[in-house]
Amino acid sequence: MENAKEQPGPVDEPGEVEYSVSSGLANRLAGSNISIAFTSYQSGLLYFIGLNQKGGINIHQAAMPKPMGLCMGPNGVLTMTGGFQIMRFENVLEKDQQINYVFDACYVPRIVHVTGNLDAHDVGIDGDGQPVFVNTRFNCLATVSSRHSFKPVWRPPFVSGLVDEDRCHLNGLAMESNKPRYVTAVSRSDTIDGWRDRRADGGIVIDVASNEIICEGLSMPHSPRIHNGELWILNSGTGELGLVKSGKGAKGHFEPRAFCPGFLRGLAFHGDFAYVGLSKPRYKRFEGLALDQKLRDADSEPWCGIQVIDLNTGTCVDWLRIDGKIGELYDLEIVRGYSCPMAVPPHSSEAAGLITFDSDQL
Repeated sequence: MENAKEQPGPVDEPGEVEYSVSSGLANRLAGSNISIAFTSYQSGLLYFIGLNQKGGINIHQAAMPKPMGLCMGPNGVLTMTGGFQIMRFENVLEKDQQINYVFDACYVPRIVHVTGNLDAHDVGIDGDGQPVFVNTRFNCLATVSSRHSFKPVWRPPFVSGLVDEDRCHLNGLAMESNKPRYVTAVSRSDTIDGWRDRRADGGIVIDVASNEIICEGLSMPHSPRIHNGELWILNSGTGELGLVKSGKGAKGHFEPRAFCPGFLRGLAFHGDFAYVGLSKPRYKRFEGLALDQKLRDADSEPWCGIQVIDLNTGTCVDWLRIDGKIGELYDLEIVRGYSCPMAVPPHSSEAAGLITFDSDQL
């Protein structure tokens, strides 16, 4: 495995982190003409999983400020929430270009919105090409503002005001037709930090269009995504990938489809396969959840990494595993049409020295 690094984070030094992959992952990426991007706020890195020149797995790392939510939007634009910024990355390479004869896409931060520390989680792109993100600190969905830290666009009906208090831990966002459609929250609490007492079964899914809670009784749900017209979520506190199935005249219910041995965050789809991010539940906010017992029942240790789940069978068909000092991931995205992408950190010599322009405009 080739490991191409860009200014690695402090916990990702040689010998401190080990990567292993299933024997079929490289062929899966090659056959689907895709690669994978994922974030870890713990390591401070944006990762790309692609193919090296020999057809094996290449892992590229780019240092970012607390990288969190990812969204691959129209025209190949990649948006990321991170630290106190919302970043828009553009691929600066043409189809016939490469860097170092390896990388066929190079994502450079071209627009950086300084928002202040909002603890922004998931992000999407609206019909005007603007980011819509989960402003967890202020319990709302927001977009960027040319003057202020953010512009609120929606908040849950049970939150009584726009306040600087993480009350319900709003975290996940599903877009539909370029509009926010569903969000997840750890609880419906309306007091500061109230969600921490509702982690086991207070989780909810809200329909943004109707303001209705359509599913409840979840355990720290994350990463709602619409795939083939159905709403999928990660019930993180139980380690389950599943669907929200609607009921007639009643709230919907969560229908598990697969168990993955970890605290789940980050979900993307390609065809009949789900790509799921797993973290190790080793901190206090993860303790006391049903996941603990499910791991004991399965005689399994928690993972950090990515599992590829066959939606038809609910089984893991390929995987990437991370061992060592990295135990937490947040989000992942599918990069279509590129076999080996890379990114340039915003405050780096690479960003200072990489100059591109549109020669057609001359």
